[in-house]
Amino acid sequence: MKDGGAGMKQRKRSIAIWVGICLASLLVTIMLVPAILVKRGLPNQAGAESAGLSQGGDKQADKQVMVPVYMTKQQRTEQIGLEQYVKGVLAAEMPIEFEPEALKAQAMAARTYIIRRMSEQDASNVPVKDALVTDTIAHQAYVTDEELKERWGPQYEVNMDKLVRAVRETEDIILTYQGQPINATFFSTSNGYTENAEDYWGQYIPYLRSVESPWDRKLSPRFKETVSIPIKDVQRKLGLGSIVPVSTKSAGIRVLEKTKGQRIKTLSIGGKVFSGREVREKLGLNSSGFEWTVKGSDLVFTTYGYGHGVGMSQWGANGMAKEGSKAEDIVKHYYTGIELSHSSVLFPKK
Repeated sequence: MKDGGAGMKQRKRSIAIWVGICLASLLVTIMLVPAILVKRGLPNQAGAESAGLSQGGDKQADKQVMVPVYMTKQQRTEQIGLEQYVKGVLAAEMPIEFEPEALKAQAMAARTYIIRRMSEQDASNVPVKDALVTDTIAHQAYVTDEELKERWGPQYEVNMDKLVRAVRETEDIILTYQGQPINATFFSTSNGYTENAEDYWGQYIPYLRSVESPWDRKLSPRFKETVSIPIKDVQRKLGLGSIVPVSTKSAGIRVLEKTKGQRIKTLSIGGKVFSGREVREKLGLNSSGFEWTVKGSDLVFTTYGYGHGVGMSQWGANGMAKEGSKAEDIVKHYYTGIELSHSSVLFPKK
């Protein structure tokens, strides 16, 4: 009987313990469910809010990819959230008056540019070791919200809404070729065509091919410009001394070859051969698409287009947008054979 009574007590104790364990497990589950639901809601929340695109800047920067940018005026490196950085580049590199779809195309190009540098850890032309880019056109120009307030004045709110919308509607999207971020180069104004990469930089790149860009002629104020340079300055800047035979017609300049994009590939000046790029950069011309005449002791250059001509023409992009093209159509026109991908595949949010 004693043994039977002890067994009954033991069974009661076991049942009580089992019930206690079940109740404890139920309580823990009830407490965890809300946390799980909140956690599962973060990706959507991050997509809209943690991008830091409010006018106040990065609110949840710890959940973003951060871009180390060397701020030249302040002479320091700042960690800037990816989408905030894209916003600052877009504001610096393209007129806010441009069409929304053109702004979106530029946002994708700007995002692709920095993602490519980050994926390759490319810190070229950066004066410090803790940054990947500067805030200048040596990489991509970048402006802060404070600078935009000064620049836009009473139009700040309206312009910022337009800017933020272009970045948010393309958030995380980059341009890729065979699965890798492209070198998304861009420039202001074409001469009616873009350039093959090898014709300007000497390197063949399959997605940077010459395409037509007829919109620039009608829209861009930089399509055609004229500048006078004293012949003696031309000789000095090109390292020719005084040996250039100057004729009243051509000043001893002769085009040898043109590019597919209808710019000057090579030319002879005083018997010495230069690339069109060399002449453009040494003389400070708008483009390597130029003509010239002699006027007294000056050479008068007429340039067509503004910039190197490789990749996306910004004024051309705006022209396409005005005709109804979407941002995807624009980037696929200027970057041959590319696809739209997501930067988060390469750099997941922390």
